[in-house]
Amino acid sequence: MTPAEPIPASSATAAISVVCLCAGWCTTCQAYGTTFAQLARDWPQVRFAWIDIEEHSDALGDAALDIENFPTVMVLRGARPLFFGTILPHAGTLARLVQSAVEGGATQAVDADGQALAAPVAALLAQGVGGVGTGAAA
Repeated sequence: MTPAEPIPASSATAAISVVCLCAGWCTTCQAYGTTFAQLARDWPQVRFAWIDIEEHSDALGDAALDIENFPTVMVLRGARPLFFGTILPHAGTLARLVQSAVEGGATQAVDADGQALAAPVAALLAQGVGGVGTGAAA
């Protein structure tokens, strides 16, 4: 489920993107939407996007099939993944990841699945999928 409220648009050329890879049926994702939307308002210089992995399974490819736990988050600088993994659905957890990315830090080594998923996620963002800058799903 997408965050309920529109998120203020940030620059379409923001270097950092934070993507929640979710599933429409996931109640944890539905509950996390409000938290995600609030963080997007707190970080207007960062792109936030909400991508349903089932709705966009063709574009995401086989790497998306390995996502079994939610919320799964990808943090990108351009098309380069800085973080990929399941996180606790708490604002503080994601805020620390965003802070690290904004400060120029790599937040963790990204595994092969995350590396494989980065290009299709970046391509979807470039197409405006996931409500880049608005938090609403497309």
